[in-house]
Amino acid sequence: MRQAGRSLPGYREVRKRASLFEICRSPQLAAEVTLEPVELLGVDAAILFSDIVLPLAAIGVGVEIVPGVGPVIDSPIRDARDLERLRPFEPAQDAPYLADAVRLLVSQLDVPLIGFAGGPFTLASYLIEGGPSKTHARTRALMYGEPLLWRRLLDRLADIALASLRAQALAGASALQLFESWAGVLDPGSYRTFVLPAARRIFDGLADLGVPRVHFGVGTGELLESMAVAGADVVGVDWRVPMDAARARLGRGVAVQGNLDPAACLAPWDVVRERVLAVLAQAGPTGHVFNLGHGVLPETNPDTLRRIVELVHGHRGGERAEPPVRS
Repeated sequence: MRQAGRSLPGYREVRKRASLFEICRSPQLAAEVTLEPVELLGVDAAILFSDIVLPLAAIGVGVEIVPGVGPVIDSPIRDARDLERLRPFEPAQDAPYLADAVRLLVSQLDVPLIGFAGGPFTLASYLIEGGPSKTHARTRALMYGEPLLWRRLLDRLADIALASLRAQALAGASALQLFESWAGVLDPGSYRTFVLPAARRIFDGLADLGVPRVHFGVGTGELLESMAVAGADVVGVDWRVPMDAARARLGRGVAVQGNLDPAACLAPWDVVRERVLAVLAQAGPTGHVFNLGHGVLPETNPDTLRRIVELVHGHRGGERAEPPVRS
């Protein structure tokens, strides 16, 4: 998960001299903190250090990352007039540092680099709520009460995410992940009606690039069937759904990513080992990117993460024609 580096000592040292946005806007600093998990933990891919609200800030949306809180919007969206503040995102003009960081990392890495963007529902939630929310009540109320405005908003946000993802891929990213973090608050019917068209718009817009596309959300167990038809090659699964059950819901042709409970990483090693092996057994020998089911908790011991990586690398459960896909 993209937060892996944020639990490491090197990142904390960088944060003493630079804000999150300052790191994102400096290719050198973004590369430094992107590389640390690869070098320290031995993972099989890097994920670009950035933030899902960065494109919004780049087009002039007033947004601040408040420590301990998250993205805070200074003027939340309330009606159609507010929508005009969301102009198209032009990566080369608005955020050239994004592609510069990707190119710098690709020149230094010997593992693939994963790019990412925020999903339209998740970005809409921040814009409407004004910041993080436990209920997303304003967001859902607007979605249900003003469906035409909602569709216009999500189309704009889908185009912003698509532009960002395409720029990262064209700069050299080997895979792309869409973080639809908060869509799990929706029931399946609402997701299909109000969010799925925008998700499909993004994944269809990436199809010509020929890079793997990953779709992830938190608490989306009831949405997996619908997420599968959005067009991603891989669907991330959080820890609430066993991997074998997730595979059954997703159907054939879709790989899975996940799904160790991040809290398990705080347990004694024998417990961690048991939980990791259970995930590997449930997921099966192919079509699985081992990962956590959400972000690394800040208090996690980096040595535990390193041992998890080594355990996955050494896993040989049963007869295999090829080694497991890992991250």
